[in-house]
Amino acid sequence: MPTPRPLGRSGISIAPLMFGGNVFGWTADEASSFRLLDAFVAGGFNAIDTADIYSTWVPGHQGGESETIIGRWLAARKTREKVIIATKVGSDMGAAGKGLSKAHLTSAVEATLKRLQTDHIDLYQSHQDDATVPVEETLETYAGLIKAGKVRAIGASNFTAERMAQSQAASKKLGVPRYETLQPEYNLVARTGFEGPLQDFCEREEIGVITYFSLASGFLTGKYRSAADLGKSPRGGGMKALLDTRGLAILAALDAAAAAHKATPAQVALAWLLTRKAVAAPIASATSVAQLEEIMGGARLTLGAESVAALTTASAG
Repeated sequence: MPTPRPLGRSGISIAPLMFGGNVFGWTADEASSFRLLDAFVAGGFNAIDTADIYSTWVPGHQGGESETIIGRWLAARKTREKVIIATKVGSDMGAAGKGLSKAHLTSAVEATLKRLQTDHIDLYQSHQDDATVPVEETLETYAGLIKAGKVRAIGASNFTAERMAQSQAASKKLGVPRYETLQPEYNLVARTGFEGPLQDFCEREEIGVITYFSLASGFLTGKYRSAADLGKSPRGGGMKALLDTRGLAILAALDAAAAAHKATPAQVALAWLLTRKAVAAPIASATSVAQLEEIMGGARLTLGAESVAALTTASAG
C-alpha cells in the first residue's frame, strides 16, 4: 500500500494520488465512474478531488454532476469513512452564484453536501481567489463550517504566494483555521508558476500541495511526439506549442527513466512530482480502468536519483 502523506497540518493523511473527478458525468458515465472509483480504492488509494462546477462546460449541464455521481457511489458502496473527499467552491455556477462571500459559501456547501450524500467534506477548497471579498470574511465563514462539523479542513487553489500569505496572516490574527493545502498547476512542463515564492511559502508553512494538470493534459504520457500526433485527441491542438526543444528533451528524459525503471512516461512524470518536497499528491484522472492502473503505478514508483536529476535538468527553464 502507498505510504500516506499529510495534508498540511490538518491531521488528515492521504495515499499519494488524488483521482481527478472532473471526468465523472463527462467523459466517464455513471457506470464507468463507479468502476473507476472501485478500482481506485481497491488499489490502495483513498482521495477523490472534485468541484461543484464540474461539469458546467458540457451542454445541458448545470454543475454538480461529478459530485452527484460520487455521492451515489458513496451511498451504494457504503465507503464514506474509507475515502477522503476534496471538493472546490467559488467558480461561477450561474444562477447558483459564485465567489467566496459568506452568503455564497453558506449556500454552496449545503448544495454540495446534498449532492455528495454526506454530512461532511474532508477538504473544502477555494477554487480561485476572490478579490471582491475580504479574506477575513471567507476564513471566518469556513471556520463556522468547520465548527459545525460540515468541513474538516480547508484549502486554496490557484492562489498567488502573496494571497496565500495574506490569508495565513488573517487566519493567525483571527484565530481561525488556515488553508492547509494549495492546488497549483504543476508538472514537468509547467514549473515556473509554482516554483519560487509559492513553493517556498508552502514548504516553509507546511502547506500540502496537490498538483493539477499533473500530466500536462496528456503531453507527459508521450502520446504527442510530432505534428502528426496532434489529431489523436481533442486536446491535441494545444500540444503543438510543447513540441519545442525543451518539450522534446523532457520526453527523451521520460523515455530514459521509463526504460530504466520498467515504467511508462506517465508513471515517471507522476513519480517525479512526488519527489518534490512540498507535494502531497498529484491529481490525475482516467476514463478506463487500464488507464487508472497505469496512473496508480506512478504513485507506487520510486525514481532513482539519476533519473530525478535528468528529468529536473531537462525540464528546467
